[in-house]
Amino acid sequence: MSAASPSNPGGRALSVLVVSTLAFTVCFMVWMMFGVIGIPIKKQLGLNATEFGLLTAMPVLSGSLVRVPLGIWTDKFGGRIVFFSLMLACVIPIWLMAYATAYWHFLTIGLFVGLAGGSFSVGTPYVARWFPKNRQGFAMGVFGAGNSGAAVNKFVAPALVVAFGWTMVPHVYAAVLLGTAILFWFFSHSDEQHLVSSKASFGSQLKALKDPRVLKYCQYYSIVFGGYVALSLWMVQYYVGEYGLDIRVAALLAACFSLPGGVLRAIGGWLSDRHGAHNVTWWVMWVSWICLFLLSYPQTEFTVQTINGERTFSIGLNVYVFTALMFILGIAWAFGKASVFKYISDDYGQNIGAISGIVGLAGGLGGFVLPIMFGALMDLTGIRSSAFMLMYGVVWVSLIWMYWTEVRKTEVMGEHAPDAPFSRSFQR
Repeated sequence: MSAASPSNPGGRALSVLVVSTLAFTVCFMVWMMFGVIGIPIKKQLGLNATEFGLLTAMPVLSGSLVRVPLGIWTDKFGGRIVFFSLMLACVIPIWLMAYATAYWHFLTIGLFVGLAGGSFSVGTPYVARWFPKNRQGFAMGVFGAGNSGAAVNKFVAPALVVAFGWTMVPHVYAAVLLGTAILFWFFSHSDEQHLVSSKASFGSQLKALKDPRVLKYCQYYSIVFGGYVALSLWMVQYYVGEYGLDIRVAALLAACFSLPGGVLRAIGGWLSDRHGAHNVTWWVMWVSWICLFLLSYPQTEFTVQTINGERTFSIGLNVYVFTALMFILGIAWAFGKASVFKYISDDYGQNIGAISGIVGLAGGLGGFVLPIMFGALMDLTGIRSSAFMLMYGVVWVSLIWMYWTEVRKTEVMGEHAPDAPFSRSFQR
């Protein structure tokens, strides 16, 4: 990957970074649309929690499945044409969403709308190749800040729903996406030196899953990205159900998780460049473990027999403490999303498109499966915080995996902790 040069000036690299980040923000906003409009649709169709989870997850499924081919096509044809074509392909399905009436209509159209979620696997290698290796973590972090589209959705969609009804949201989003695609085409650039000559099939590219490191990065990303997507879709209705809030207030508080979870990804990229992907990811997992442990505790009342008779106590998180913990979790996952892709740029610099597509696929599938499991657990147990109990268990898996494969082989803290990225010191 080449740095800035006469044929690849820094100005063009900056332009690509800015316009790609804008495009990804809009794509992510579209991808998370059901997190808000799904609430009136759920009421309109009389859906249970599991059906609602499936509704919100359908765009995530298709957006995840296309990540691998999109990453490969980006390597082969270039990010500019692939990104532009992807945005155009999503405009009509988004517009048609307003005319759906049956549950299967929403599920089917949701699959096509979800293609917008594949934009991450296009933009990541496209942006990275415009920057030198020692700045790729930061550049990918800035681009990844487009995850904040989930927060933008929570600001825009509720206002449209209250003012005009939920059917206005798809119309506005389709128009915004079309305008963004046109803007992207005029301000982005292409460079033939960034193309990767490869005749490998999709199947041969997927053989990278035999690499234990790739599997491990998939596991990490299923938490920091898959969990982020799942909770971004789940939080508005959680606030409405758990605390009885209006949809606009619920969306605003839910944005306290979504916004830092996207915007601060650039800082995570900078930290990963400076301290290494391993160190950042290790601390991200521990912060996640603590937050999810506290978030998992349901609202509880219990009675204790005392010398003065029975006394009743209540334990649970009020809306302020809950939101503060979600805010911290959003920050941690923002850093984690960047650090996982720093692992990839360090270890697979010549194949970043395909590998990022595979890891992105795993993260996206996590975002698809988790909302359905959240709904199923709530229907089964009646406990809303069971969603956090599930995430707590998933983080345990990553912590144990990371300890046995990485932490035992290096000193994370102390005077002998490595300054260079862990992946390099490990290879030595």
